[in-house]
Amino acid sequence: MHGFALNIDTDLRYMRDHIVPCGIAEHPVTSLREEGCTASMREVADVVARLASERWGSGVSDRHDVAWQYEPDVVGMHITQRKPEWLRPHVEHGTDVLATKKTLRDLHLVTVCEEAGCPNLSECWKAGTATFMVLGERCTRACGFCLVDTRKPDLPDVDEPRRVAEAVARMGLSHAVLTMVARDDLDDGGFEHVARCVQAIRERTPGTAVETLVSDAKGDDSSLEKLFAVRPEVFNHNIETVARLQRIVRPSAGYARSLSVLARAKRAGLVTKSGFMLGLGETPDEVQSLLVDLAAVGVQIVTIGQYLRPSAEHLPVVRWATPDEFAQYRAFGESLGIAHVEASPLTRSSYHAREAADAAVGDGSLAQPLVTGRSRSRW
Repeated sequence: MHGFALNIDTDLRYMRDHIVPCGIAEHPVTSLREEGCTASMREVADVVARLASERWGSGVSDRHDVAWQYEPDVVGMHITQRKPEWLRPHVEHGTDVLATKKTLRDLHLVTVCEEAGCPNLSECWKAGTATFMVLGERCTRACGFCLVDTRKPDLPDVDEPRRVAEAVARMGLSHAVLTMVARDDLDDGGFEHVARCVQAIRERTPGTAVETLVSDAKGDDSSLEKLFAVRPEVFNHNIETVARLQRIVRPSAGYARSLSVLARAKRAGLVTKSGFMLGLGETPDEVQSLLVDLAAVGVQIVTIGQYLRPSAEHLPVVRWATPDEFAQYRAFGESLGIAHVEASPLTRSSYHAREAADAAVGDGSLAQPLVTGRSRSRW
């Protein structure tokens, strides 16, 4: 990926008094305003987008600006507002659910099912499946949609890989899903620890497929390679929302960085997966553009679900997406060559994970998916 930057009306005192840009002291930094151009940010973006489209996209573009976040007049639903019927999960804590819970408690393990308040906990635990959350239950990022604790995390538990592998064996899992909290406090983002968990499962139950749902490792190649080296059957990294809403939804991550991480996993020969939410204020065109971008970097499995506000301190739900909308996005994604799109109001990243992986591989998803000819300008 390549890019460039334009200073439009920047406070250049920092560049002159405190920073040596690019380490080149003899060449000062300027801005359009300093050079006599009084155009606004939007006017400059319009000109650059038009020229980029003409030079690199044959005059055709699909533009989604990311410099502007929520419009001031966007008001979400109150957290107590009644949910539609299609968002009401069937909860049944029978013996199978209690058995799964006992296994997890006996081995002192954390699941994203509980920490993130997943609406499918009852259904999945009844089937004997759970998504193990490694590296503790405290995250170093504070995304606007997530319920996971953000206090200072503890050091990684060196015995956790063994316990995860033991839980997989006791539960008889043929497909195990590992997710992680973001650990930006660790040099490698915790990726060596995740890789050890994968290896421990392989040693304990060689026939179990392992899916890893991981952070972006701040885009660091050496960290990502630690996980690529143990070759999980599915590499999952969620992009979460459309380009325009990234800064408000997950301020410590980035749209381009997430696409790059997925592209690198694909280049390493892994089955790649990503997911995002509806209901945060995105438009249908933005959702389609996101699916085009995921297809373009070779993502083979996509999950799409409804955002549910976990507390009054989190981002509001702007609207409830209907089941028909999910079906339309599923069809559109698969028309692009994405092998499997799991889309429904209650879909979450690990929902029907084994079935999605089987469907993707069975559909010949190791082939490069179709990429449309639309170009995009992002600002």
